[in-house]
Amino acid sequence: MSSSNQGIQTLLEAEKEAAKTVERARQYRVQKLKEARSEAAKEIEELKAKKTNELAQYEQQHSGSSDQLAKQIEADTEVKIRELEQAFATHKDKVIQKLLETLTQVEANVHPNVRKVE
Repeated sequence: MSSSNQGIQTLLEAEKEAAKTVERARQYRVQKLKEARSEAAKEIEELKAKKTNELAQYEQQHSGSSDQLAKQIEADTEVKIRELEQAFATHKDKVIQKLLETLTQVEANVHPNVRKVE
């Protein structure tokens, strides 16, 4: 019986040692998961800060160009207005003359759809 008890005792000790090993493995896995989560959160924050800085730089670079673009459009508009005013001044007399000729030289013609009344 003593050898039987000794065998059982050895098995119990081996089982306890296996349980400790499994528990250490679980703790190790939980610790690694926590480390991975914190590392991922850290990487996300770094990427977020980097992208925020890139966006701020992009906005800063392009906000000045929109003001410059607006000034360029304003200048182009002024040039076009001056060209149109000049063209108006140049052709004004010709247009008035053509209008007066059209109004004063009226030809009385019967419309082709008018029927003769008999």
